[in-house]
Amino acid sequence: MSLSTMNFFRAPVAAVTDLTPSFRRFTFRDEALGAYGDPGFDQRVKIMFPTPTASLEAMPTDADWYDRWRAMPEETRPVMRTYTTRAVRSSAGEVDIDMVAHDVMGPASAWIADAKAGDEVLILAPTTEHTGVSYGIDFVPPARTDAILLAGDETAAPAIARILEQLPADARGVVVLELPHPNDVAYVPSHPGFELIIEARGGEDRRHEHLISAVADVARRLAPGGIGAEVEEIDVDHDILWEVPRTAKGGAALKSAPLYAWLAGEASAIKALRRHLVSEVGVDRRAVAFMGYWRLGRSEN
Repeated sequence: MSLSTMNFFRAPVAAVTDLTPSFRRFTFRDEALGAYGDPGFDQRVKIMFPTPTASLEAMPTDADWYDRWRAMPEETRPVMRTYTTRAVRSSAGEVDIDMVAHDVMGPASAWIADAKAGDEVLILAPTTEHTGVSYGIDFVPPARTDAILLAGDETAAPAIARILEQLPADARGVVVLELPHPNDVAYVPSHPGFELIIEARGGEDRRHEHLISAVADVARRLAPGGIGAEVEEIDVDHDILWEVPRTAKGGAALKSAPLYAWLAGEASAIKALRRHLVSEVGVDRRAVAFMGYWRLGRSEN
């Protein structure tokens, strides 16, 4: 990840807001955050969390930071996770990032559970000097599409919320989300052209049940009959499940498509959704972006 248009921002917490049972908003405020860039949509950023054995000061921040970070012993290496920029107020030096609050399972979830005003993280994000294509944005639809499908679990909800807020009023599509708690539905903003199909999963033993069945129902309605294409099998236990169709210049792979699908969340579910849309329904694979944000039972950077 190049630092040519990115910067490490020291970000103190100014406020913590519980939005729903599962979503907690962290507002960071600092004068330096006035240079925090906002390319929009589902812009990914990296957040480094301090731990008792790895301070933020230990994080390498020069051009070869990633190789140096990977070479560090695990116990002294700052914890890094990926999130979506939710809002930027440059004039106030403020940035909002929404995180999923759940049972403590590791250092990131522990920080989310206990963080208070004054606590700090380090955020690697675009700067206001950023120009051109941002490869941290994975929502890259064709210029013309009849419908957009946005689907995922709670880890995809902040990105989907931001996409909905930025799409024009004449955009049309469907959101399918599977969230942990019934009251989490309130987290997702409405859009005049989008149908929201959102349900609580009803327990870990029913994980992915709503997501997979609802996407299949939506695909039957939105996708025209097509000839299924063979997709390469991806071993989600060893390989990265991530593909965003683009042109060589970073734009959409197609000029137009009947349906554009953006799928993100737990890798095994996203793999199943992608296979269904491309192999069974016949959606052009160049119109399907899929991102395995995390893998059940495994920490992801």
